[in-house]
Amino acid sequence: MSTSTHTPTMTRGMVLLFAFCCGAIVGNIYYAQPIIGLIAPDIGLSSTMASVIVSLTQIGYALGLFFLVPLGDLLENRRLMIITSLVAILSLLGAAFSQQPNVFLVASLLVGFSSVSVQILIPLAAHLAPEESRGRVVGGIMSGLLLGILLARPLSSVIADHFGWRAVFGTAAALMIVISVVLATMVPKRQPSHSASYGQLIGSLWTLLRKHSVLRQRAFYQGLMFATFSLFWTAVPLELARNHGLSQTQIALFALVGAIGAIAAPISGRLADAGHTRVASLLALVFAALSFLPALIHPAYSVIGLAVTGVVLDFCVQMNMVLGQRAVYALDAHSRGRLNALYTTSIFIGGAVGSAIASVLFDHGGWSWIVIAGSTFALIALIAFVIHQAGERRVVSEVA
Repeated sequence: MSTSTHTPTMTRGMVLLFAFCCGAIVGNIYYAQPIIGLIAPDIGLSSTMASVIVSLTQIGYALGLFFLVPLGDLLENRRLMIITSLVAILSLLGAAFSQQPNVFLVASLLVGFSSVSVQILIPLAAHLAPEESRGRVVGGIMSGLLLGILLARPLSSVIADHFGWRAVFGTAAALMIVISVVLATMVPKRQPSHSASYGQLIGSLWTLLRKHSVLRQRAFYQGLMFATFSLFWTAVPLELARNHGLSQTQIALFALVGAIGAIAAPISGRLADAGHTRVASLLALVFAALSFLPALIHPAYSVIGLAVTGVVLDFCVQMNMVLGQRAVYALDAHSRGRLNALYTTSIFIGGAVGSAIASVLFDHGGWSWIVIAGSTFALIALIAFVIHQAGERRVVSEVA
């Protein structure tokens, strides 16, 4: 069994603390996205290479998911998170003070790499929570994670508008110092009982993926859902700026509206604890596929339609994510770090695909192509879910 400095428990206050930490840490990945146009000329990076900043941060995050997160099943969790947080602080400061493009790009890679401590914190919370309330606990923490994702972009834009882009990274570094103190003083220790070499730990990822069909299915659903999510939030600022004349500050306010979707996390956690995972998953996938329909309303109300799409889509993506995590964490308590690494990597891959094709689709086909692609991703996930559920019911009936 895993040990801790005191009896593992997740009080309401601890859930809020974990949620705050997750939101603050994950925000590091998204701060640069809306301000690359300000960063690139200041550090001597060409406009065509500006998107490399975002790409390297995402690549760093992917590398951290694969190489760092599994260590949560091997090393003492709190110490591992503190170390990664210290690396994040140095990386953010490096970005804030860099004058050369190469230095900034390396810092961007390290910012992504060191921000995966959030994916160590969530399995730790699942370990500390009792079985009957695990979904509620994970859901509450995931609401903080989604808020961090949704609020990072508008917050970055506002800070950059008033104090310059370097202040964004300086502020993020200061916040990470606070997070490091919180982790060191308020988060309980957990030493996993798993004994293996690092090579064996990484090698076991493939074994876990082959062993657990629930992991493969949930990773597939959420990868597609996050592709839709990233597609929308990468393309909608272009739509709002080019076709609706919104300023950067107005776009930031629009992004705040989407944050309403974060309320899905605690709701979905409670539904999972009550045994309604299948029904809730079906509803999340159905409404995600339908969420782009408001784009068909009259052009005079199209901004309102986009806002409705953002809220509904965020709600559905968040609900499906929490339901998936609840199911994945229940597979093997001793492998939660690696299971989470595999599950989250699938989400990252889907998000990377959505982000990568967003500008291409928008430039060639406008918002209508975004609607088609976004709806298609969610529809594929829905069809796969229905097929999997039909197969499970058939197996159960044959056994009976």
